[in-house]
Amino acid sequence: MAPKIGEMLHLRGNTLNKGEPVALPLTQSSMFHLPGAPDGHATYGRVDNPTWVQLEHVLSHLEDAPCLIFPSGMAAISAALFATLKAGSRVLIPSDGYYVTRLLADRFLSHLGVVVEERPTTAFTKGGFDGFDVVLVESPSNPGLDMIDLGAVAEQVRAADGITIADNTTMTPLGQRPLDLGIDVVVSSDTKAMGGHSDVLMGHVASRSTQIMERVEEWRRVSGTIPGPHEAWLLHRGLETLDVRFDRMCNSAQVLAERLVVHPAVNKVRYPGLPDDPSHALAQAQTARFGFLLSLTLDSEDQAEAFINTCPLLRPATSFGGVHSSAERRARWGDNVDPAFIRLSVGCEPVEELWQAIENSLNAL
Repeated sequence: MAPKIGEMLHLRGNTLNKGEPVALPLTQSSMFHLPGAPDGHATYGRVDNPTWVQLEHVLSHLEDAPCLIFPSGMAAISAALFATLKAGSRVLIPSDGYYVTRLLADRFLSHLGVVVEERPTTAFTKGGFDGFDVVLVESPSNPGLDMIDLGAVAEQVRAADGITIADNTTMTPLGQRPLDLGIDVVVSSDTKAMGGHSDVLMGHVASRSTQIMERVEEWRRVSGTIPGPHEAWLLHRGLETLDVRFDRMCNSAQVLAERLVVHPAVNKVRYPGLPDDPSHALAQAQTARFGFLLSLTLDSEDQAEAFINTCPLLRPATSFGGVHSSAERRARWGDNVDPAFIRLSVGCEPVEELWQAIENSLNAL
């Protein structure tokens, strides 16, 4: 079920007493006044913070599930994995998903006795899921934008007594709802579209499993992987405009993809909203929107760099999901893509102005 955005915007407001601030106060404290028994009260900054509580309330409304926040998307992914894996466990991750997840698995999980296996998104179900304790999926994949049937994977993994984790960063809860499709745990880098202003690192974990969330909370409390209250406050503010930003970004991405696909300087475009895209049919069935990410491939690395670095309405930067459109060659980070492959994150600029800038830069190549 899609979240009620109007209700989300007033979750806190409808609990206020006369004279209390409408905007969320920032509680910047590591200590709390704590005479007597501590039960039921904030205790210490590594464990509790009133600003966290309000943010998690909003995120739980968006996910329709209990939610815990973390200081980055990778912190959220790490928490979900460390809460569900142990020595001897087997985990399956996408070989074409976010590369830092693969680094975490290869350089740390595998050294702790976890058996790590990888499969590409388009062949993820081949071989089945028997024997896997945890299966992590990413749909659409980052950066290739391939998709996988989340409901089918969740059903098959559950039948094999495994746990599923879905990275939903690229779509947000407004574009895709993995928990509603049967996925056990959702992780997200809220640094991206959820925060939306490229000024905060944050992430969250959501699950309807009480046992899993208790383990995730314990991991956060014991490891100290906690967000700062100011970062939590910034994300809370960003979420208040998520709906309008996401709507504009997705609408603009559709317009740009349809124009880029016929531009003579562009060899290939991937966007789930294009009828001929390999992900289109699944995206129609599984997502509420087609997203704000697209990719285009030019003739050469030099052309790709020239386009990215000369277009005045594109920021040449890593990450995505901000109000400013941005682009980068993902091959520079080691992704297995064409050297001229560009990941384009569509922002909130007026679409005709944005297209004019993109077209002019492509025409000048």
